[in-house]
Amino acid sequence: MTTDTTGIATSVLQALPQPVIVCGTDNTIVFVNYAAEAFFGASLSVLARQKLNDLIAFGSPILNLVETVAMRRAPMTEYRVSVGSSRFGDERIVDVYASPISDTDGRVTLLFQERTMADKIDRQLVSRGAARSVTGLASMLAHEIKNPLSGIRGAAQLLEQTVSEDEVPLARLIREETDRIVDLIDRVEIFGDDRPLEREPINIHVVLDRVKLLARNGVARGISFSEEYDPSLPPVLGNRDQLIQVFLNLVKNAAEALERTSKPEIRFSTAFRPGIRIAVMGIAERISLPLEIVIEDNGPGVPADILPFLFDPFVTTKANGSGLGLALVAKIVGDHGGVIDCDSRPGRTRFRILLPVATAGIPSDFQEALTK
Repeated sequence: MTTDTTGIATSVLQALPQPVIVCGTDNTIVFVNYAAEAFFGASLSVLARQKLNDLIAFGSPILNLVETVAMRRAPMTEYRVSVGSSRFGDERIVDVYASPISDTDGRVTLLFQERTMADKIDRQLVSRGAARSVTGLASMLAHEIKNPLSGIRGAAQLLEQTVSEDEVPLARLIREETDRIVDLIDRVEIFGDDRPLEREPINIHVVLDRVKLLARNGVARGISFSEEYDPSLPPVLGNRDQLIQVFLNLVKNAAEALERTSKPEIRFSTAFRPGIRIAVMGIAERISLPLEIVIEDNGPGVPADILPFLFDPFVTTKANGSGLGLALVAKIVGDHGGVIDCDSRPGRTRFRILLPVATAGIPSDFQEALTK
């Protein structure tokens, strides 16, 4: 291979957004690209003094994969492998593509494809499908159920006026439980509202400040708030009232989770992330979701067995919860063309919302970033 060809090959590897590592004999690290430096939180000069065993947890199938590829001299792939390291806090789920380098002895190239965002977007689509199923059920049953409930409630009101004093609580219980069922049906019916949203360019920081004001004087009284905003963020094309509902719901959930935390804190942050694009059914072009809004709290976290289904209808960790709050949040975010995901561990829970921008009238540098 000529010097020019080697330089081009190196430039191509450095341009890849996926982390790439080249391992020599005994798992020594020979080369990493820029994406791998960012992924593992260390520069090439630092990583080159280590072995792959120092980066990857003991017992990981990645170590066995490298050994097998070097021995067989044939490419192999491991899907959905957990990569844990002291260099980054959370475990990451990746697909690992390993291939031998033909003109050398024992060297193996590893390419990591992180699955986290793809899986979370897939779960969003599944959750929306479940919400649509709830919609169909609600449309079919709401009218038929509400009519007899109205009669039951009216009868209970009459009974309250005619029964003995000892029986009044029972009549009142019938009326209150009827009202609760009607309220639940009303909330489910919201999923069937497919009317086009009235949207306009909105400064998301104005929405967040409004939510913070409401929360401080209501559901999150006594909780410390902090924010880290990107002041140059372009506007989102959205419905102000519905966006307030989304973030207020998230803050309310965070406040309830912080009830037993000694120093409760909720943190708002925003950023511009032009690299995330998704395909949407019925639209030829991929949609860019560069606006990132994060609501983070230092509560006990979401149970691991519930986390993958958190945005499904009727999934809740609350004793008296209906399980529709986060499903509705996901629906509203989806109606805005965005996605929402949750990352949680004890002491830190992050709800991240990605939204498209209102492209009309935004600065040219943002326009260029969206098309890259």
